Amino acid sequence: MSTVTVKRSDLKAGEVLCSYCTARCCRYFALPIETPETWEDFDHMRWYIMHGHCAIFVDEDTWFLMVYGDCKYLLPDYRCGNYEDRPKICRSYTTDDCEYDNDGTYDRLFETPEQIWEYAHAVLPPKKKKRKKAETETATQKLPVVHI
Repeated sequence: MSTVTVKRSDLKAGEVLCSYCTARCCRYFALPIETPETWEDFDHMRWYIMHGHCAIFVDEDTWFLMVYGDCKYLLPDYRCGNYEDRPKICRSYTTDDCEYDNDGTYDRLFETPEQIWEYAHAVLPPKKKKRKKAETETATQKLPVVHI
């Protein structure tokens, strides 16, 4: 693995971009998730992040759950230790649009439950406060009717 940073356009015929990379594609995976619209949706996202080693990001209006973790077959030189028996998703992956020269920025990135909650407070209407049972009963009680 070379430590030289090479631009895609500078690759020589037969060179593989992966030879210059630190295997960014093998260090996490991201799955699209539904766009949050309610307090409950954001609360679920807080729960995801509370489990650690993950984040949520938005890229081009699509929300993703990103789970950090090196592939168990990633070798110290950033090559695949399971190349001949790698899953189909790895076989179909190309470097055409990979993250090699991506600056790693997203439209939005949430790494803590507090960030998710702060964003929810900024974009959702205020949460309705639950009324205590005694207040609810008092509010619904009718005055007694007195017959004369």
